[in-house]
Amino acid sequence: MLFNKLSLAAAVAAAFSLAACGGAKDEKKAEGSAAAGANVIKIASVSPLSGGTANAGKDNQAGAQLAVEEVNAKGGVEVAGKKYMLELISEDDGADPKQGTIVAQKIADDKNISAVIGHYNSGVTMAAQPIYAKAGLVAITPSATNPDVTVKASKSESGGTLMYRMVAHDGMQGPALAVYAQKKGVKTIAIVDDATTYGKGMADQVEKKAKELGLTVVSHDAATDKTTDFKNILTKIKGAGADAVMWGGLDDTAATFSKQARELGLKSLLLMPDAVCTDNYISLAGEAAEGTICSVTGVPLAEMKEGASFKERFEKRFAGQKVQGFAPFAYDAVLTLVEAVKKAGSTEPAKVAAAMKGITATGLSGPISFDDATGERKDTMITIQEEKNKAFVTVDKIK
Repeated sequence: MLFNKLSLAAAVAAAFSLAACGGAKDEKKAEGSAAAGANVIKIASVSPLSGGTANAGKDNQAGAQLAVEEVNAKGGVEVAGKKYMLELISEDDGADPKQGTIVAQKIADDKNISAVIGHYNSGVTMAAQPIYAKAGLVAITPSATNPDVTVKASKSESGGTLMYRMVAHDGMQGPALAVYAQKKGVKTIAIVDDATTYGKGMADQVEKKAKELGLTVVSHDAATDKTTDFKNILTKIKGAGADAVMWGGLDDTAATFSKQARELGLKSLLLMPDAVCTDNYISLAGEAAEGTICSVTGVPLAEMKEGASFKERFEKRFAGQKVQGFAPFAYDAVLTLVEAVKKAGSTEPAKVAAAMKGITATGLSGPISFDDATGERKDTMITIQEEKNKAFVTVDKIK
């Protein structure tokens, strides 16, 4: 169930210093989440809390933290007749697979952690997940969308699913962008990706569907997630006269890409994946963001039944931090794990993981259930949005 808006007194009582907003890499405990001596359910949250995508990582972490605080404010969780309080253990993976594995091992070594929410990036998730699996830990990602995150995930010793995803994957998202581009009259498209698991994977999905639709892919270039000068690539694209340009990557580099495209006089329609549907992109890209098309792997916050209330609670709790795309799904991941712990009647990782089979929950994003074999959420959809007047607005929905 969803939780009503906390009173100011409850919010103050539940509040803690969100040290991860400072980008520290050490374990962060939610102060006041559980009183000394109380029974505790520990859940790890892992995302980039430092670096170029820290805004997105902090969004995931804050979404999970708000859920933890609101569950605790309602009295916690009853497990096998005993009352438990939630505690979120936050870690910074720096959006780096190597750092992600180090953090994952730290979490796996903590025998008191029941489950994991993370990671944000697909490549980091794929690097870390086998470590969790070896420890019997189930993980739910609110945001990693490369199909291989679940397809190639390690299973439990008994063959059970240990990797779940809260949103649609790029095998749906990429084709949806290509289909929408065709609806807009696009006949030629240029593609550029950042060579990450997420970015290249997304770009490849767009290219494949574009060709199936009969669109001409005039070029497919690779940059990196650290590239700051796209002018050579963009000049070539401008010369080819592409109707649309698709960027496969994250919002910080997308902003640089968009600004340089417009500075060069490129008039092509800009197509972006879900990681770019953020206020951060709009802020960084400025006027160059106008008209950008992006895909959202689920229902946008503005269209969620409790979305407005969640936004108000979130932005009051985390002053100066706006809700981005995946905080609601991190929030829902906590609610899902709460149901799994209750169903398991235990906080033991293996029992919580087993209880995920057939699990159902209700969250901000609606009814939650998964394909037991794949770990994919059922009944997902893609929302297409366009940036208009410094906001992304829905222009189409594709299932």
